[in-house]
This record gives sequence, C-alpha cells and structure tokens, in this order.
Amino acid sequence: MSLTQTKPDVTRYDAGFAGHRGLTLVRGEGAFVFDDTGRRYLDATAMYGVASIGHAHPALAVAVAAQAGRLVACFASYGNDQRAALQERLATLLEPLDRFFLCNSGTEAVEAAIKMARATTGRAGVVALSGAFHGRSLGALSATFRGKHRDAFAPLVPGFTHVRPGDREALNAALTEDVGLFLVEVVQGEGGVKPIAAAYLREAQRLCQERGILFGVDEVQTGIGRTGRWFAYQHAGLAPDLVCLAKGLGGGFPIGAVAFHGARVSLGDGTHGSTFGGNPLACAAALAVLSVIDGQRLVERAAAHGERLVVQLEELLAGNDKVRAIRGLGLMVGLELTVASMPLQRALQERGFLTLGAGPRVLRLLPPLTTSWAELECLAVAIAEELGS
Repeated sequence: MSLTQTKPDVTRYDAGFAGHRGLTLVRGEGAFVFDDTGRRYLDATAMYGVASIGHAHPALAVAVAAQAGRLVACFASYGNDQRAALQERLATLLEPLDRFFLCNSGTEAVEAAIKMARATTGRAGVVALSGAFHGRSLGALSATFRGKHRDAFAPLVPGFTHVRPGDREALNAALTEDVGLFLVEVVQGEGGVKPIAAAYLREAQRLCQERGILFGVDEVQTGIGRTGRWFAYQHAGLAPDLVCLAKGLGGGFPIGAVAFHGARVSLGDGTHGSTFGGNPLACAAALAVLSVIDGQRLVERAAAHGERLVVQLEELLAGNDKVRAIRGLGLMVGLELTVASMPLQRALQERGFLTLGAGPRVLRLLPPLTTSWAELECLAVAIAEELGS
C-alpha cells in the first residue's frame, strides 16, 4: 500500500461553468493566497470582493468557530440573537432603512427586491442600465444587460427595460406607470468598473419619487466599504428605498441582504423566504466583519489607498498606448485597455498577482480592504511592467 498522498483532480467532477485558471488554492493569509505547491499570490480579486477583511482573519475565524459550537441553523420564524444583532448593526449603517431580509447571495437579494417592488407597487416593470450586472437567476438575469450572460436563456422575465447611463431623455421615457422598480449599480462592476454620474442618479431618484417607483441600489459588489464609503450610494447623496448587499458583508462566508423601508416596502407574510437566510453562523461572520472594518477604519483606508493607487497607476502608465482610462472608487479600480485584458491577467498570475476582468478589455482590481500600501504599490509596478511602461 502506497503512503504517497496524491493530489485530487480538481476539474474531474467540476461543472466547468466558470473555467479554470490553472491554480489550486489551499490557504490564505491577509491579502495573500497560497496554492498547493506553497507558492504565494497577492489576491487583488478578494475572490470577487468577498474577502473584504482578507483571508483567514483571526476575528472571523474565532466568530465562526464559536458560533458553530452554539447554534448553526435557525430559520426566520424563530428569533435569534446573532440575527437580531446583525440587523441592528445594519440599521445604524443604513439609516433610515429599518428592515432587513437576509439571504445567501447577491442574486437572491436582487430577486427579493424585484418581488418586493411588484408586491408594493402592483407593477411588474423594472428599469435597469445598459452595462448592468445583477445576477444569474432568471429575474436578476433579466435585469442584467450583457448578451454573454443572457442570450442562452431567452425568453427571460418580461417587463425589463435597459437605458443608457446618462441618457436622461431615455430614462424619463422608460419610467412609465407600468414600472415598479429602478435598479442601479452606482459603480458597474462587470460592466467595466464604470461609476455612474451622481447628477444622473439623483435625477433618476427624483423621477422615481414623483412616479411612485421604488429606487433600488445594487451594492452587492460596491457595499461594505469597498468604494471608500460604507455604501457607494452615499457618494451621490442618495436615499434609496431598497439596498441589495452580499459579497463583502460575510468576509467570504455566504450571506446576502435586502435593506428597505418597513413603512414603504412590503412583501406579505409567508410570500417569500429562505431556509438558510439569516442563519446564526452567517450572521456571526457578518458581525465580525463589520466589527473589524469599523475598528480598523478600513472604509477610510479604502478611500485613501484607492485614490493613491489610481494616482500611482496614472503616473506609471502615462503615455502608454495600451491604456485608455483608469477609473474607480476606493479599492474598486478598473484599467480600460486598448487590448484584451486576459493576457495581462495571465502574465500577472505568473508573477504572483491575481486579478479580474470586467468585460474583454478591462482589468479589475478588488483587493481586500486590509491590503497594505506596500502590497498595492507592488501590484501597480507589476501591471506597469507587464504593459511595457
């Protein structure tokens, strides 16, 4: 009998929907992850933004382990101390929003928001923006714009319309008496890391208020400090009726939420739910994440480091004909290129940096909020060197 332990074939039974980047990650520490050979990589993806306080943070590990020893499952018909504490904490951050539906992902949060809008307004129409990404289930996918995500699953849910960001005339025409929800990302993530103009967002909110349409903000990727404010809508001074959260809220533990006005938005007793939503383990994880972000002032740090990173990239890449634009908010940064971004992502991975795309020609950076400036500076230099600057 051989005592040699063989490595598992990580793709043998996998669905294969996501593709494979040729790495098997087995451990994380702070802003870094390690593969099965022991090689270290700076994780500038935060695993699509979920590792908001970095990998294997002691506070998160202790909170999850302690709660696992007390109570893991508790569905929403029963009260729970961790759930109540999380809802209270979120209420302080999202005031005046005062009610919270807890679920397991951003897609689930968006689906709940769509149902809330229909139930509250009696209208089935939803207006979203071209370039938007709101999830992969059928309702959320109907609000998503890009054909790559949608086309194979047509026909989708009827009643969804997309308008071009900044086109006020089209927006005014789209927000009809049949529309119950306007849904927007303040910074489009999958759509190219594109911030939407604050004046346009305020105009959309005004029209929604005049016409009895709920104004919903998708903060799944931008929320929980990512953009240098607790929520990206705060940059524009907005007052949404609904806010969808997920990703960074759990620090890597699956959790989603919809925050809403209890006096304005309703769904009805027994008309929606989630078996796992608001379970004590997820709530304990989220409470630990919020405590770390608050205690270490990571929101302010994201704002400062993000601004500094953009300036550094602009200086290093000045005059580079492969770079069309550098943009973002906080530690959500995109480099729009004149060439495909995938070769750059592969080259950076070879050098020990994990990055993301955001469409075919945008490199997206979503490092943990705990990433040091020295680590970010190394990333910027590597990007510049790979682009020939």
